[in-house]
Amino acid sequence: MTETVAEILAAYRAGTVTPEDIVARSFARIRAHADPAIFITLRDEAALRAEASTLMRNGDKSLPLYGIPIAIKDNIDVKGLPTTAACPAFLHHPARDATAVARLRVAGALILGKTNLDQFATGLVGVRTPYGIARNLFDQKLIPGGSSTGSALAVAAGFAPLALGTDTAGSGRVPAAYNNIVGLKPSRGMVSTVGVVPACRTLDCVSVFALSVDDAVTALRAVAANDPADPFSRARPLPDVGPMPGGVRLGVPIPGQRLFFGDTHSVAAYEAALARLAGLGAKIVEIDIEPFYAAARLLYEGPWVTERYLAVKALIASAPEAMHPVTRQVILAGAHGTAADVFAAFYQLEELRRASDRTFSSIDALVVPTVPTIYTVEEVLADPIRLNSRLGTYTNFVNLLDLCALALPAGMRGDGGPFGVTLIAPAGNDAALAAIGRRFHRATGLPLGALDREKV
Repeated sequence: MTETVAEILAAYRAGTVTPEDIVARSFARIRAHADPAIFITLRDEAALRAEASTLMRNGDKSLPLYGIPIAIKDNIDVKGLPTTAACPAFLHHPARDATAVARLRVAGALILGKTNLDQFATGLVGVRTPYGIARNLFDQKLIPGGSSTGSALAVAAGFAPLALGTDTAGSGRVPAAYNNIVGLKPSRGMVSTVGVVPACRTLDCVSVFALSVDDAVTALRAVAANDPADPFSRARPLPDVGPMPGGVRLGVPIPGQRLFFGDTHSVAAYEAALARLAGLGAKIVEIDIEPFYAAARLLYEGPWVTERYLAVKALIASAPEAMHPVTRQVILAGAHGTAADVFAAFYQLEELRRASDRTFSSIDALVVPTVPTIYTVEEVLADPIRLNSRLGTYTNFVNLLDLCALALPAGMRGDGGPFGVTLIAPAGNDAALAAIGRRFHRATGLPLGALDREKV
């Protein structure tokens, strides 16, 4: 089997498969799957196969991502491909790669194409796009998750073993949960956002989708670096990922604070995940999660929506009708407010950060459901803002509180869909989360993504 990055690299070095073979397989799977809403722009197959052939002749097989196809969310610049952020009126042709993409190329990666998203990365549902609603791989009636919709689907369907997304409020974690894959949301500033269409510049992160924790860490090592061109970049070295420590303390909401919005399948799946973690030696510690919920509410009820407005202010002023109506409604809320509102929110956030620090003084990480529930496409189209907000229950607070997160497949729900949990810790603990996550994910025995459902 050659599905994960580690397996593909081993096959390359053994001479049993070539980068051109893997590229050909990617395109064969894309054709067989026949969902035009996953990619906004797909590379020409012949051109990418020629690039793979050149890499075979001249490339260094020791490169960490040698010959690995990677999909890129279409709010991240790739030279030679348009950037749309899922808005045709915003389309432009970047003169250079985003820093993260440039680092992928240096590591030997092959860029497969640009993936669909909730417009301007505003949404967790995957339906706010004029480029079509991509099909959920487990049940076509259900939403695929967003905003990094196409990137998650491309990995889960086996088109590419890795993809880049972005994450401001959970966009790199929610679709991971709905697609039975890993979603790594690194510490803020660890990966440069130069060349990324901003959502909230002070909070945005480039994220990684992968089939395994080890693959996600390999990709993070390739793209992470302090970038002098990015004022929000931070020097955050990534230590080696060791074994899961014994007796690790994992915080969970007290039972009365666990929000599932009536979804009994999620309740049962979460309890099973906690039992599995306890069986691996973790100590489950109940904590008061209300300060985290309060921070989550700030993201869209506070002044941070103004950052989204600033990013597309010119487009809203010149052609508001060019935007998706729900996206426009959400972002226009940021056009109002006062400096006093901003400072009041900053003061509140600092208080909540202190509460977060106190919580993490007694635990090593939080473990929460990645999402509390899932909805059908029809339900979300009928009630787009309220239902989308519910999906951010356990994700919206992470970047505001300067935390890192790792979304993991945890099991299958009683209705047949995947369920995921997310490990969360203070910034700089990315490797510690990976150590726990790797052990947990392996212990689930789950198939990779939706590969068992694919035919090619």
